[in-house]
Amino acid sequence: MKLIRWVLGKFILAYEKIASPKGIVREPTVQAMIDQKTQNFELYQFKACPFCVKVRLVLKKQSLNVNILDAKNNQTHRETLKQKGGRIKVPCLRIKSDCGSKDEWLYESDNIIRYLEQKVVNA
Repeated sequence: MKLIRWVLGKFILAYEKIASPKGIVREPTVQAMIDQKTQNFELYQFKACPFCVKVRLVLKKQSLNVNILDAKNNQTHRETLKQKGGRIKVPCLRIKSDCGSKDEWLYESDNIIRYLEQKVVNA
């Protein structure tokens, strides 16, 4: 089973490399505003997870600068995801609060993509 996961992981990463879009080029002031909106975002992910790849491709296509954290191989990130997010499930977008209130932890690739499109790209 481990061998099958390893082979599938390699195919998924190859797909990401092939399908990786060029990012949108925006006017510098517009990109700076978008970067400011995403400065408190962290994406917890596993490198070869197909749902994480789906989110990363959208991040690249939309030129969104989000801090990407490896929750599989980095024990600190994994523990943060478990303790503060409530479970080890990826992808997970952490939206850090500016005003000290509770951070938002958003799971499911489709929900993350929808949130990014509504609150960042099309806002």
